[in-house]
Amino acid sequence: MAKIKPSKGAPYARILGVGGYRPTRVVPNEVILETIDSSDEWIRSRSGIETRHWASPEETVAAMSVEASGKAIADAGIDAEQIGAVVVSTVSHFSQTPAVATEIADRLGTDKAAAFDISAGCAGFGYGLTLAKGMIVEGSAEYVLVIGVERLSDLTDLEDRATAFLFGDGAGAVVVGPSKEPAIGPTVWGSEGDKAETIKQTVPWDRFRRGDVGDLPLDSEGNVKFPAITQEGQAVFRWAVFEMAKVAQQALDAAGISPDDLDVFIPHQANVRIIDSMVKTLKLPEHVTVARDIRTTGNTSAASIPLAMERLLATGEAKSGDTALVIGFGAGLVYAATVVTLP
Repeated sequence: MAKIKPSKGAPYARILGVGGYRPTRVVPNEVILETIDSSDEWIRSRSGIETRHWASPEETVAAMSVEASGKAIADAGIDAEQIGAVVVSTVSHFSQTPAVATEIADRLGTDKAAAFDISAGCAGFGYGLTLAKGMIVEGSAEYVLVIGVERLSDLTDLEDRATAFLFGDGAGAVVVGPSKEPAIGPTVWGSEGDKAETIKQTVPWDRFRRGDVGDLPLDSEGNVKFPAITQEGQAVFRWAVFEMAKVAQQALDAAGISPDDLDVFIPHQANVRIIDSMVKTLKLPEHVTVARDIRTTGNTSAASIPLAMERLLATGEAKSGDTALVIGFGAGLVYAATVVTLP
């Protein structure tokens, strides 16, 4: 019986560089209030959001990803040709095939890198980071580009008072490469499919195409509304606050550190109240820097963690070598948490 040659990857993996891209248009709450009966004070108190970015027609999922990735590659100090795989997490690339990752890999100038998309909602960055770590340790790639990117303005029902103010657009990217010491901890991840109805797309693409209206939401002219994201806010809030704090603690335990050892906490930017509640439940010390990028960026789903990471490093609120806990959670319901050393 022939023996398969063992893989020769790196002993460990780490994030080497990070980059972000936010669309040029900044949308204040006043614009959202044109289509829903609410107030700026209500939106801020409920979510913490003051502004968000919405993409122009030219700021496509691919275009934003290329911009963010170029910054991450430069920050990592490598050339695009060295990228062995491109992993893109998104729910807002509307072409079913081919994967947008292939276009991004080509536009960046990689040397025929493996490229694929994943759909894991707001936990997508954590899923992609875990896959990248595995590729590097296994030896199938030396450097992996992980991108979280969304144009959620395309999937927002501006007449839905519960969600119209939540979502924004943008792209965040990291380069993951070899390390001589552990710099990405074990991932605690999973799914709770029995709660899938709490965050979902309102209309499946095939049903929208057939015009099978049934009980589907209609606009003022009687047409089926374009598919949008809907959620049961209270159910999601309770799940995120109570269950995800447990997952975050499990990630700390798996990495062998305590809250006192943390420098930075970068949760998915879903809601400031969720973030603050998790900080309280985890009993994070005052010295821990907490990302609250949602205030000016909104909820960008898979892009939210790398965008928040990039901003903390750019502003000096976090620094290279800091120990950070990252956790993403959302539609599925899915989640992923790990401890990383910042690039």
